[in-house]
Amino acid sequence: DQSLNISSTQLKIFAYLGQDIDTFTTPAVARYIKDKKLYTRQETLNIQREEPVALHGLTADEFALVKKHLGREPNATELGMFAVLWSEHCSYKNSKLLLKRYPTTGPYVLQGPGENAGIVDIGDGVAISFKIESHNHPSAIEPYQGAATGAGGIIRDIFAMGARPIACLDSLRFGPIEHNKHSRHLFEYVVKGIGDYGNCVGIPTVAGDVYFEDSYKDNCLVNAMCVGVVQSGDTPISPLYGPIIKGVAKGEDNPIIYAGSATGRDGIHGATFASVELTEESAERKSSVQVGDPFQEKLLIEACLELLKTGVVVGLGDMGAAGLTSSLSEMASRGDHGVEIDVALVPQREKNMTPYDIMLSESQERMVVVVQKGKEEEAYKILRKWDIYAVTIGKVTTDGQFRVLENGKVVADVPAKALTDDAPLYNRPSAVPHYLKMAQKLDLSKIPDVKSNEVEAVLRKLLASPNIASKK
Repeated sequence: DQSLNISSTQLKIFAYLGQDIDTFTTPAVARYIKDKKLYTRQETLNIQREEPVALHGLTADEFALVKKHLGREPNATELGMFAVLWSEHCSYKNSKLLLKRYPTTGPYVLQGPGENAGIVDIGDGVAISFKIESHNHPSAIEPYQGAATGAGGIIRDIFAMGARPIACLDSLRFGPIEHNKHSRHLFEYVVKGIGDYGNCVGIPTVAGDVYFEDSYKDNCLVNAMCVGVVQSGDTPISPLYGPIIKGVAKGEDNPIIYAGSATGRDGIHGATFASVELTEESAERKSSVQVGDPFQEKLLIEACLELLKTGVVVGLGDMGAAGLTSSLSEMASRGDHGVEIDVALVPQREKNMTPYDIMLSESQERMVVVVQKGKEEEAYKILRKWDIYAVTIGKVTTDGQFRVLENGKVVADVPAKALTDDAPLYNRPSAVPHYLKMAQKLDLSKIPDVKSNEVEAVLRKLLASPNIASKK
């Protein structure tokens, strides 16, 4: 139903959560499903029994592996948590075996894969932190917000390492824009989204590249990158730059502080959406595109960097793709600890949000901070100074479990490492693409020279090509 902005897939998920339908979604959607009698009781039961795994993007074999890790059937919240963390966007299950072939260590590499961003020592006590990440599907659906939140997410990954972001870059691919209004629309608003977000935060977009080709007509590629500066050792180098921090949760009973914007329903299943083929049905999932607030991000940057200089922070994480589920499971896994949170304590900007909503939300400008027990007030003082809302939502445990409570009642209990480290890896078939074979057959010596009287016309035609012309 277009007026409610819900897709058939989302309606099926609501049916799967049948008994919670009034609280899982808005009252308007609940009434729509009931009034229209979209599903009979038997159809609802069939969906609950047969379709939840496919709706969450898991295969039957993956679902069997989930049950093996838990020793039982997962509930709805646990199924959603596995679905987002085992998506390609979070787990790289289809590409990790190839990515592992790249070199990732060296005398100047201070941080390789496995953290929020990489760090390289450039000498004189200074290091550079950098990361690049795609935001393709969200940008294809809603180019301005999709690209803007891609930039915002990558900026948070940089200051989550303790680095001050100083520059953004991008690498973009679109369909031909000469005679295609849709491709031109995507191009204009993606560029504007990245630039506007960075400008509002005070981080310029200093470089990038863009190319137009038929194969990107329906699915543009939007890669955002951010670079930051951090001190490489323990010696302070400048009031602007602080020490390196890792995204870990460790130390029994250390408090977990939620800092930043309130949680809404925007972006639920965004990581799963980013991992599937972009089709007409998947394109309906506009709720999977988040909405950013760059001015809040600027305050978060300054608050977090000042907070790190106090020495009370144990670990810092960005609630990006998969939100609370990814940030906390990754931090617990890296620290060889567990975490326990109560979703009733999470700031919420919408009514009747369920644990499923809260754990899978990808609302922007949110951070997780683990601080030393007893040092909470010192952290709150700095966060309040920068007008950042913060609240303790849980604690670090030693049992390795990611435990989610709602008003003290357990609603999800999952091994943290099962989410982050145990996603299946696939070695997919590969072949040399046809276009590359054809390009390798090209013999430049057989291309005739341009006639002297055609040189100017040929040059003008080349310079008029969007791939060669100035992109200003």
